[in-house]
Amino acid sequence: MTLLGSALFLAIYHYFPWVERKFEATVMVSTYLLIGAIIFVEVFRRFVLNVQAPWSTTLPPFMFLIMTWAGCAYNVKLRTHLAFAEFRSNMPRPLQFLCLSLDALLWIGFAWIVIVTSTQVAANSAANFQILLGTDNVLQWWFLVSVPLSFILIAARALENWLEDLRNYRDGSDLIAAVSIGAD
Repeated sequence: MTLLGSALFLAIYHYFPWVERKFEATVMVSTYLLIGAIIFVEVFRRFVLNVQAPWSTTLPPFMFLIMTWAGCAYNVKLRTHLAFAEFRSNMPRPLQFLCLSLDALLWIGFAWIVIVTSTQVAANSAANFQILLGTDNVLQWWFLVSVPLSFILIAARALENWLEDLRNYRDGSDLIAAVSIGAD
């Protein structure tokens, strides 16, 4: 499921370049703004108007969950996770490729573990009709399913990076490049 989902996202990235460039960043910024708006409005309502929406303290953590794992996929794309660029740039070329391949295997393996376990949690939540605390009809699994989906994105980004590494290795291009967060 991990590799199949990754292949699906890679196909989407290939046919829709905007999604490839902007999806994770859009999810991160929009959820961050939504979290901030909910907190701002509810603090005002709580301390000025003496009222509060009952879901206002339970929804932001679920939104944070979405933001966090989309951000992880974004940083895997940028290669700011597991980089060790200074150390790896001094290695021989085959060893650099081996390390980059190990990175991809670790990310895909980690994603597989999280996808399996978090899918079970989301399925259990759906089977038991767990609602988001403070609401009457918003189910928790709607948010919990974002975890396996995000880790499919992470696996897709790891696979995308590895395919680029393989191409660079065969072409004789540089394998290790300097990266920085926010440089894109």
